[in-house]
Amino acid sequence: MSWLNVVEFSFYLVESFALPFAILVFVFERRKERIADQEELYQRLSDEYTNFLKLVLDNADLQLLSKRAPLKEVTEEQKERRLALFGILVSIFERAYILVYEEKMDRQTKRLWSSWEDYMREWCLRPDFRKALPALLEGEDPDFRQYIEKIARESSPEASFRAS
Repeated sequence: MSWLNVVEFSFYLVESFALPFAILVFVFERRKERIADQEELYQRLSDEYTNFLKLVLDNADLQLLSKRAPLKEVTEEQKERRLALFGILVSIFERAYILVYEEKMDRQTKRLWSSWEDYMREWCLRPDFRKALPALLEGEDPDFRQYIEKIARESSPEASFRAS
């Protein structure tokens, strides 16, 4: 076997095995990076929601952690603080929607998105949040607006009554 044949054989060997292997490794690494990026994004959004909950705790007099129970009598100052907190919350929800939600989600994205949808549904159970929602959604992303309005409609007592 001549030196030229050895080089030619080596070239075919690399072309036949190493190149496809390198492509597979590249694709696998890109997929791992994409998943890591998704999880990092989810973590940052979760941190924002955690910071929001700290604000809610700092404003405990607004009773925002009480499920479905708006404050009976609120002062103008409390109404203003509650509206500001709802505005922050809608902003976080919109950011999560824009960055995570997709019409056709893979398993990983769907897993990440389902917790955000649960948060939205939980807050939409509150009559005071649903009442404030139209004003808070002015100027927001139209697709997000449509999505959360649908959740709010499904969460209202009238929707529960119709479903019965």
